[in-house]
Amino acid sequence: MNRITELFKIKYPIIQGGMIWCSGWELASAVSNAGGLGLIGSGSMYPDVLKHHIQKCKKATDNPFGVNLPLLYPQIDSHVNVLLEEKVKIVFTSAGNPKNYTRHLQANGVTVVHVVANEKFALKCIEAGVDAIVAEGFEAGGHNGAEETTTMTLIPQIRKAVDIPLIAAGGIGTGSTMLAAMALGADGVQIGSRFAASVESSGHTNFKNEILKAKDGSTKLTLKQLVAVRLIKNKFVERVEAAERMGASKDELQDILGRGRAKLGMFEGNVDEGELEIGQISSIIDEIKPAADIVKNIITEFNLSAEKIGALKF
Repeated sequence: MNRITELFKIKYPIIQGGMIWCSGWELASAVSNAGGLGLIGSGSMYPDVLKHHIQKCKKATDNPFGVNLPLLYPQIDSHVNVLLEEKVKIVFTSAGNPKNYTRHLQANGVTVVHVVANEKFALKCIEAGVDAIVAEGFEAGGHNGAEETTTMTLIPQIRKAVDIPLIAAGGIGTGSTMLAAMALGADGVQIGSRFAASVESSGHTNFKNEILKAKDGSTKLTLKQLVAVRLIKNKFVERVEAAERMGASKDELQDILGRGRAKLGMFEGNVDEGELEIGQISSIIDEIKPAADIVKNIITEFNLSAEKIGALKF
């Protein structure tokens, strides 16, 4: 047992990322049943849909699970009300100021974790009184830190700055990368991309197949003038890059982005014109597996890697 397994009352210090369009009740419950912590991704859900997923998850697992709550969501107060009504006990907040809701959630018995990409916001998390921090390096898929700090640099930096439980994210999808993150000072890991390519992921089959096709250099951090996001390169990304080369303004880029671009790609399966949010670790994902198998394989490889490292002598 370590600080993360103790905090969440789970078997393994593995948290499944609450990814939009991929992380519904089926994935969250499957990961929780396998001994990790499953998260429902509320960022792509209306409040009534979120309530449905929470209720379904409760029926599908007796183990702890949580909800990822992007604080910039336009109906954030409604989402918070749903979480409290349904007595969700674990909430991962992101994309906003942790001070806004941390104390309110904790006063209602909720364990609160906030996602950061730099030391400045890690210290704001301490001020806000969060129970744990996720430090996400720029290898991660989806919305990302503007500093482009890698996980290998970010984790020891944040570990040096804070003493509360620390979860590493970004570029982690195997047992060996989990071990590396914990060697750098993390108490656990959050994994998104590997679970996006799981059987239980609600992502479209076309999107999952694009993950399997991804190679070294297939993803790119783009749309930095708006909000930096890591995507698989496709025709949409090519149009964005062409516009940027021509000196497109923020408004012009926003017009190209439009609305519902992530849903179009990840949930509806338009792999040419949709946003395909995935991390660099996608380059070594070559099979769609059940979430339970993913957790089992990660733990098996973690233990084998730990034995090999333990045998090293200089």
